Amino acid sequence: MARRTKRLWTDEEKRSICFQTTAPGVSVAQVARRYAVNANLIFKWLRDARFAPAPLAGGCSPEGVQFLPVEIVQDPRELPAAPAAPAAEVGRIEIELAGGQRMRITGRYDPEALARLIRGLMA
Repeated sequence: MARRTKRLWTDEEKRSICFQTTAPGVSVAQVARRYAVNANLIFKWLRDARFAPAPLAGGCSPEGVQFLPVEIVQDPRELPAAPAAPAAEVGRIEIELAGGQRMRITGRYDPEALARLIRGLMA
């Protein structure tokens, strides 16, 4: 009888294989066949937080992603000081970042998308 050898997968290989299961139209079984591994093993890896691919921010689909209108200012000292906006003004936000830069968002925007953007800038 031939002796079977157990394949040892690195953490990076497991992450890569798990990430491939998130592609649209790709099943876990297809990825398992590609790597000659049992699909149940991939499902086990997907349950492990170390290898599971990160969900899209906010759990939204790529079709629901929107760009925010953002103005990047090179030198904030060149801008006149912005007066305090009245509480009734809707649709304009100005954020001063730690480096002295300002980010202005005008018009309609998704508050959750803005919160994700700010969290991303803080990271």
